[in-house]
Amino acid sequence: MSQEALSFRSGLDRTYISGVERGTRNATLASMQRIAEALSVSLGYIFSDERFSAEPAYLQKDFIIPFLERFKYLLDPEKKVLAFQVTGLLTGPDVDYMCKKLMGICSAYGRDELNIIVDHRDMKASDGEPVVYSPEVSERAVVFQQELTKYSKQVAVLCNSQFMQQQMDHVTKISGIHDKTIPLFGSDKDMIGMAFQMFDINGNGLIKSIV
Repeated sequence: MSQEALSFRSGLDRTYISGVERGTRNATLASMQRIAEALSVSLGYIFSDERFSAEPAYLQKDFIIPFLERFKYLLDPEKKVLAFQVTGLLTGPDVDYMCKKLMGICSAYGRDELNIIVDHRDMKASDGEPVVYSPEVSERAVVFQQELTKYSKQVAVLCNSQFMQQQMDHVTKISGIHDKTIPLFGSDKDMIGMAFQMFDINGNGLIKSIV
């Protein structure tokens, strides 16, 4: 997110944001709360040890591989579990495509009939570092999740970071489907185990541990 975008979303002056980022300004607690809300994370997360790459993401090199080669899904009609995963980054149109594709599958089921696993563990930039939703994708994800959860009993989201876990929690609250969606973050074994336990399944042809 650019300083201009963060300034707009937080209601703080861009030069103030710049000073905080460079460590030349002391931020007040109230300002830090506004910055955290603009980033869709808790104030506590701001002081966590998790760090991301200093290299910018969402550049042209991050989209060399077509989205259709990075988006996969699998429906288990017997267990009524729909799993889908995204490798790499998402754009707004990518979210719209996923929504249309998956809604076509869901429409064959009744309300609250499917369990859904969203796999974002390998959502990474071209340098292999984990990334999260851009502001554009986050806004479209709200609409997508509202549509998706009409058909779901529960949704488990496998996240690539604490940041994504918090971002997904924020998105689900805005979507009004927080009670249905559980963002998970931890080891592959723990996340997958929790998701399978939620849906009373022993395995899935798409969701496997990432080596």
